[in-house]
Amino acid sequence: MNVEDLAHPAEEVAPRLLGAVLTHKSAEGTVSIAITETEAYSGAADPASHAYRGRTPRNAVMFGPAGHLYVYRSHGLHWCANVVTGTDGIASAVLIRAGRVIEGEELARERRGPKVEDARLARGPGNFCQALGITAAHDGADLLTGTSVTLSWGEAVPDDLVRVGPRVGVSKAHDWQHRFYVAGDPTVSAYRLSPRAKPPTSPS
Repeated sequence: MNVEDLAHPAEEVAPRLLGAVLTHKSAEGTVSIAITETEAYSGAADPASHAYRGRTPRNAVMFGPAGHLYVYRSHGLHWCANVVTGTDGIASAVLIRAGRVIEGEELARERRGPKVEDARLARGPGNFCQALGITAAHDGADLLTGTSVTLSWGEAVPDDLVRVGPRVGVSKAHDWQHRFYVAGDPTVSAYRLSPRAKPPTSPS
């Protein structure tokens, strides 16, 4: 994978990342997860995006260049990982919502808990990061030329298994069809409409 593969709007890159593999090599060991669910977020035109109101120290990585990891804390509890896409200077990123552990399952289970089912090890963005061992320390990591956290192509997902739907758990622009997932895959998280959801909108 190279930067040209990611230098497109998030909603174009998000479905292509299904089947791609995020790997984290640490002192504890290596964990690799094949991506099964993503969500696209852009910038000033996307009310649900962290970059909707402009650039801040928190979201700076989201403005590029493409191929870096944008990590943020959700509700003060969980880390969430995003692959930065698009053109340098314009905010665009793909949230990784779920995946299937394909290497380092024992280590992922140590991080998630001994009683967690296989399909739930990396189901949901917070669990994905916990299984992979991703924290704020990895914000800005170069996924293409780095050595710790890397993104690579995996087994391609057939087009007829790619599904599209509304984003999960956000209160604004929740109806945008920017969520992509592998049909029938048990690792994909369940759809949940936010109780704070605003009236439907459409992307401009």
